[in-house]
Amino acid sequence: MTGQAVRSNVRTAAMAALLAAAMVGLAFASVPLYRLFCQVTGFAGTTRMSVGGEAPGAVGERISVRFDAGTGNGLPWRFRPERSTQEVAIGERSIAFYTARNLSGRPVTGTATFNVTPASAGAHFVKVQCFCFTEQRLEPGQEIRMPVVFYVDPAILSDPDTRRISEITLSYTFYPVDSPAEGS
Repeated sequence: MTGQAVRSNVRTAAMAALLAAAMVGLAFASVPLYRLFCQVTGFAGTTRMSVGGEAPGAVGERISVRFDAGTGNGLPWRFRPERSTQEVAIGERSIAFYTARNLSGRPVTGTATFNVTPASAGAHFVKVQCFCFTEQRLEPGQEIRMPVVFYVDPAILSDPDTRRISEITLSYTFYPVDSPAEGS
């Protein structure tokens, strides 16, 4: 082989390795980037998180918020909202409570995922404080009461995709967190 052919092969191999490394990096970055995209846009019913914690204030309109709860396979908890629906003033800070009880004889840690339906309302549902931001550990038989502080952004009334929505469903599902310290 000539020197030029060897340099060409080395350059091609380096480009292929660089491309493979970039693809691996993109694969690892895709989940956090997708999560950030969903939180910013409300895509797929993802709620927004409040930065300052202040709601804009009531605008005179009201909307019904329905609360839903479930547990994933393997989580021995009873998890439910204290109230299944609540009428809230749009723009005003509201609070809802969920309860969870560990039905097993061992400590169990869970984490909640959430969604809003209709999905288009996710961009206008803003959580100020939520148990879903941290893992929850319950001792055997322990029951806890967990708040969700939220508001519905008044922009929901001027958005052509959401202005006719009369009910929003906030749904949570708790899943077990695998932890070697907890055993099985």
